[in-house]
Amino acid sequence: MRVISANVNGIRSAAKKGFFNWLAKQDADILCLQETRAHPDQLTDKLFFPKDYHSYFYSADKKGYSGVAVYCKQKPDFIQEGLGWDCADSEGRYLELGFGDLHIASVYLPSGTSGDERQAIKYDFMRRYEKILKQQVRSTKEYILCGDWNIAHKNIDIKNWRSNQKHSGFLPEERAWLDKLFDEIGMVDAFRHANPEKVQYTWWSNRGRAWENNTGWRIDYQIITPNLAKKIKETSVYREEKFSDHAPLIINYDI
Repeated sequence: MRVISANVNGIRSAAKKGFFNWLAKQDADILCLQETRAHPDQLTDKLFFPKDYHSYFYSADKKGYSGVAVYCKQKPDFIQEGLGWDCADSEGRYLELGFGDLHIASVYLPSGTSGDERQAIKYDFMRRYEKILKQQVRSTKEYILCGDWNIAHKNIDIKNWRSNQKHSGFLPEERAWLDKLFDEIGMVDAFRHANPEKVQYTWWSNRGRAWENNTGWRIDYQIITPNLAKKIKETSVYREEKFSDHAPLIINYDI
């Protein structure tokens, strides 16, 4: 089972850069998108609705902002939109689909880079979401949580870690939250589980020549329940084409 997660920084923009042509060659079973920045009624081209996929969107109230989507070859038997609080729901940050005992979600955590107010919203999201993550680990179901979590975990996950320790996305409190998620709650960072020492980024600033120089951050994840760790078969980050300031994270599972 091939699962792809990608922050597209605008689904219409990514489409113009060839994203859906690339997708057609991937044979993905599940595609989770973040930052779609569009309501379904704005997606008039059939390109956005590939014939082999069922497509589900959960958009922000504000047009042109945030939003998540999931494309899947198999029709789900369960759909959950949102998490039950304002930031997660009015900003379209969580969409979960169920396929029997396997649930897959597209997750888009807030960024705190614009200032203290948004950082406080991000911390509130993390605090609330932690309770749900604990429930998911204890559940009889298995979860693959795909998305842009807007946090680089370890020094290996960010090129300029020394100079970014006071910047949102690499703050000690944010990194400690991921420590807790993996070490105490029991979730698994699928890419890092399969590649303990590999330097790999998924996001590059548009400033300078970050993409060309590979001055990046690894902030896009597939975070999974522990029983799925042994089912990871292959991982990759696609950088041959640039559809967004993020690169697609591709993981194949033996499911």
